[in-house]
Amino acid sequence: MRELVVLGTASQVPTRQRNHNGYLLRWDGAGLLFDPGEGTQRQMLYAGVSVTGVTAICLTHFHGDHILGLPGVIARLNLDRVQHPVDVCFPASGLDIYRRLRDVVPEFPGLREHRVTGGAIALPDATFELEAVRLSHRVDSFGYRLTEPDGRRMLPDRLAEFGLGGPMVGRLQREGAVQSPAGRTVTLDDVSAVRRGQRFAFVMDTRMCEGVEELAADTDMLVIEATFLDGEADLARDFGHLTAAQAAQVAQEAGVRTLVLTHFSQRYADLEGHRVEARKHFDGELVVAEDLMRVPVPTRR
Repeated sequence: MRELVVLGTASQVPTRQRNHNGYLLRWDGAGLLFDPGEGTQRQMLYAGVSVTGVTAICLTHFHGDHILGLPGVIARLNLDRVQHPVDVCFPASGLDIYRRLRDVVPEFPGLREHRVTGGAIALPDATFELEAVRLSHRVDSFGYRLTEPDGRRMLPDRLAEFGLGGPMVGRLQREGAVQSPAGRTVTLDDVSAVRRGQRFAFVMDTRMCEGVEELAADTDMLVIEATFLDGEADLARDFGHLTAAQAAQVAQEAGVRTLVLTHFSQRYADLEGHRVEARKHFDGELVVAEDLMRVPVPTRR
C-alpha cells in the first residue's frame, strides 16, 4: 500500500474545518509522518491509522504548527510499546528545540535521531532513498524527497523466445546472464525492461527557490504548500510561502503526476480559488487536500 493520509491542512492556526499540519505517507511497510502539528494523535484516530505504523518522523522546520504534535506522538509510541525503532529527521540547527519537545514526555528508547543539513539521510531499515533539500523560509527549513530504486520487469514474450522459465529465470535475475537451452548467452537486458522507481516529495514553508524545483523534479506525487492565492503573492514572499499558482507552475515544469496542495491560510474558508488558480498552470492529477483525505500514490508508469 502506498498512499498519503492527510491529517491536517491548516497553516499557522487551526480552523473549524482544518487541523494543524500532519501527513502520513504509507509506503509498503513503512510509515513516514511529516510535520505533526498540534492534534495529530486525534487526527490519526479519526483517520483510522495507528502510531504503531510510524517508522519515521520528518520535520521540515521548527515553527509551532509543524511540530507541536511531536511530544504526543512520542508519548503514544511509548504508551503503545512500539517495538521497532523510529527515525526522527529534523534540521540540525533546531536541536535544542527538538530536545525540549522530546523531553517533556516519557522517553521512548527506540528513537534514532538524524540531524539534517541537506543531502542523503541514512535510514537503516528503509527500502528507499530519503534526502533533504534546503528551502527558503524565515528559519532553517528543508523539504524531503523519497526515491525508490529502479527495478526490472520481466518480459514474458522475450523469456519464451529464448526458452527460459522456472528456476532459470531466478538464476538470471541473480547472476545477470544464463545459457539458454539452445546454448545462447541471454542477459537480463535481453528479457526485461527497467521499472522506474516511484518518487515522492514533500515541500512545506518556503518561498520560491531552487530547492523547490529540485524536490519536485519528475515526482509521482508532490505534496506542497499553497498558503496564499496570487493576489497575496507579495505577502507570500515576505513571509516565506508559496501561492497556489506558484506551486502549480513548479509541478507542471517538473513533470509531476499528482499534485497535492495543502497548508492553507485561515483567510480562505473556501478553497475553490486554489483549485481554479492551480488548474490554470497544471494539467496533471490535482488534489486540493482536505483533512482525513487519503490520496493514493499513482501506479508506476
